[in-house]
Amino acid sequence: MKRIRIAAIAVAVVLLAACAPSEPEERGETVTVFAAASLTETFDRIAAAVEEENPGSRVVLNYGGSSSLAQQIVQGAPADVFAAASTDTMQIVDDAGLAESAVVFVRNTLEIAVPAGNPAGVTGLADLARDDLRIALCSEEVPCGAAAATALEAADVTAAPDTLEQDVKAVLTKVRLGEVDAGLVYRTDVIAAGDEVEGIAFAEAAEATTDYPITVLTDAPNPSLANAFVGYVRSPDGRFLLDDAGFAAP
Repeated sequence: MKRIRIAAIAVAVVLLAACAPSEPEERGETVTVFAAASLTETFDRIAAAVEEENPGSRVVLNYGGSSSLAQQIVQGAPADVFAAASTDTMQIVDDAGLAESAVVFVRNTLEIAVPAGNPAGVTGLADLARDDLRIALCSEEVPCGAAAATALEAADVTAAPDTLEQDVKAVLTKVRLGEVDAGLVYRTDVIAAGDEVEGIAFAEAAEATTDYPITVLTDAPNPSLANAFVGYVRSPDGRFLLDDAGFAAP
């Protein structure tokens, strides 16, 4: 009889365990967001808000140069959302039939970033042609590099970069660390860096405004949570965070 009672208790325990609610991390969903590097600080905050509004959910953020991210998506990388720093880059994904609902949600402009104190005395775009300065730019195949090329052409300046980087955060890092005297980055990156860098505005930035489109990818593994993320980005709360970071409305 004792063995029978023990067996019955064991069965009951198994049944209770099966009926018990799962822990949030077990029942939660994951959404993977591929986003331009310049969105890092803002999307980190938005991801935290989306996770709070969707208990048990998890937002995985993959930041990088928009062109590289687009190629990864086209080649089959599992992603739910793509936010690019260029409509041309988004078009690569759209042409592959993966970004049919992309919409522009913010705009950004370039500034010259210099280390705190501006030790090289940089005053404008013309200084980027000086051979005595160490200059960092983005490679032209990525949006920040294409925007820089447009602005420099508008100013009739031929820059003399010492390094070409694959995303805007890499340029900013070199400025922050004092490895270069100046670099072209987005206004939002200057704001995010705080006291570590100074930003110098220039008129030709208006010729190189960058539009940022976002979309739920057509083959998103988790379209429901992907739509929730994009919805938050475009909501008044998301707008507030984007404005706070220095982005402009489209």
